[in-house]
Amino acid sequence: MAVRTLDLHAIPLFQGITEQHLHALLGAFETLALPAGSVLFAAGSEPEHFHILASGEVELREGDTARFTLTPLAPIGELGALTGLKRNTTAVTTQPSEVYRIGRAALVDFFERHGDVAFPFEHNLLKLVALKIRRDVRREGEMRANLIRTQKAMKRLLDRVMEAPETPLSKEVADTLEDLIEHNKKGHYLVEPSGPLHSSVRLDSG
Repeated sequence: MAVRTLDLHAIPLFQGITEQHLHALLGAFETLALPAGSVLFAAGSEPEHFHILASGEVELREGDTARFTLTPLAPIGELGALTGLKRNTTAVTTQPSEVYRIGRAALVDFFERHGDVAFPFEHNLLKLVALKIRRDVRREGEMRANLIRTQKAMKRLLDRVMEAPETPLSKEVADTLEDLIEHNKKGHYLVEPSGPLHSSVRLDSG
């Protein structure tokens, strides 16, 4: 399936880029016909290409779990292609597919030579990342609120169990609740400082 510049305008990543510029960008891609089961990239790998799915279907997997299913037209791996961040999923075709591909170095070189294409592309990418961060922050807040609510409910239930006469079942329930309450404490969660920002840590020992 030949990708038309008009088709690309339906993808948020390519909005605001002129037909002429999109035509030049498409000319830098190579076209691949892939059978089902082809791996575009693996989790943990260094990004080498930016892909556009023209036909077929691609699954993004974490281990053996399918997280997303992509159908045409869809960009694949655009963030890694520009930032160099390692892949956190594995992309696999689930049916015969046609994919447009450009190497990371070739894409950067193209943008260096075509700033009028690079600016709107990276502007669109930044907006998409900002929206994703906003969704993640909202979801994280909802998860935190749910965790606090669950933690309080388990503590109340544990108090009720401890006040009641002990039975083999109540002991098992109390032990399970104590284990869950302890596991959910903040001290058991890993905090990773942001690389670009200065960070410091004070330990109990001073």
